[in-house]
Amino acid sequence: MADSFRTEKDSLGEVQVPESALYAAQTQRALDNFGISGERLPTEFIRALVLIKKSAAQANRELGLLDDDMASAIIAACEQVADMDESDFAAQFPVDVYQTGSGTSTNMNVNEVLAHLAIRDSGLEIGANDHINMSQSSNDVIPSAIHVSALLAVRDRLLPALRHLHTVLCDKAATVEDVVKTGRTHLMDAVPMTLAQEINAWAAQVEACRERIRATLPRLAQLAQGGTAIGTGLNAHGDFAELFSQKLSANSTQQFRPADNRFAAISSQDTAVELSGQLKVLAVALMKIANDLRWMNSGPLAGFQEIELEALQPGSSIMPGKVNPVIAESVAMAAARVMGNDTTIGVAGQSGNFQLNVMLPLIAQTLLESIRLLAGSSQILADKAIATFTVNRPRMEEVLSRNPILVTALNPVIGYARAAEVAKEAYRSGRPVLEVAVEMTDLDEGELKKLLDPERLAQGGLIE
Repeated sequence: MADSFRTEKDSLGEVQVPESALYAAQTQRALDNFGISGERLPTEFIRALVLIKKSAAQANRELGLLDDDMASAIIAACEQVADMDESDFAAQFPVDVYQTGSGTSTNMNVNEVLAHLAIRDSGLEIGANDHINMSQSSNDVIPSAIHVSALLAVRDRLLPALRHLHTVLCDKAATVEDVVKTGRTHLMDAVPMTLAQEINAWAAQVEACRERIRATLPRLAQLAQGGTAIGTGLNAHGDFAELFSQKLSANSTQQFRPADNRFAAISSQDTAVELSGQLKVLAVALMKIANDLRWMNSGPLAGFQEIELEALQPGSSIMPGKVNPVIAESVAMAAARVMGNDTTIGVAGQSGNFQLNVMLPLIAQTLLESIRLLAGSSQILADKAIATFTVNRPRMEEVLSRNPILVTALNPVIGYARAAEVAKEAYRSGRPVLEVAVEMTDLDEGELKKLLDPERLAQGGLIE
């Protein structure tokens, strides 16, 4: 059944709005104007905006700018929106990502929904601009919401996922410390290493990425809020920024503070660009790990066959029995998207024309998508690939015993040129290096076994 309509007004005139909508004229104008993608800003971004509105109402009440009844009605409306189920939430915040670059349409969408709820439940005359948006501008609200939503998403989703991945990697490494394998450079056989060394290198990458991301949090915690239109704080109480940050910190259980320079916080998005860069580093690391797993799993007959990833689904619609490394592939695709997102955020970040960045909604959507993709990828990589793969020990031992590069250990004893001759003959004849070295050097078999012991070679250094 078609929705009936009601008439709403704004400074440009009358607009027809669906009767069931909680929003009003400016949101409807945005829906009419920006039918570009059908993509909405992420839920966590809208929730951050609502949290900002709640904290602003609390600060304005304490400053004597909102009376208690009006402030209580706005705060109650914020809490209602926070409790909405996902379908209702999506229906009331439908503005396209590709809108005015300041995000004014989304800011007004939130203001209108909160005003509607506050009026309905209190009977007071509460204005979307005059009361919900008091002491604020879209120009400081939207940059602040980018920081708040990104910081909370990193804190609540990404960092726990990375801790989990790091733990799973370390636990897996501990189970394979005795497994010696052929190292590889340029995809070619190299000197021996343990499987634990290989996995611990992945763990070190993940931990370094986690620390890089954590290092951005103090800058994310600095907010533009209180700068209003361009940074001067016009129409905001002098104490608003500090008091607002105190209220937001309490409401989010996360410490926030006013930006050191609110002009910079409004005109630039350098911290979002910084965080995106660190997310790209993580994407690169996850793609490297995913591709290593794919290579190590390759086969089962014609590839490396070092490990076997868990079989999760049939791999082919035409080849019976084929199983593919689907988790590694999905993680690699997510990583590729994050790398592309970083380029998008870099372009958007430089679009700070004079006193305002004009690609804020795009930065918000793309940054939060990257955080979400990396958190999900880290979780499934840990649980469905790292934790569950099995090791093909016989295959590793067989390949290692025939690895001509073991001869590297003979360099200090017989010299590089002579060792190269041994390696070439071992490769040509397909025989173990030990057998060829016995024939081509003056060293006895016992000494050669000691020098060529893969387990000792994996520990590095000169063999005494």
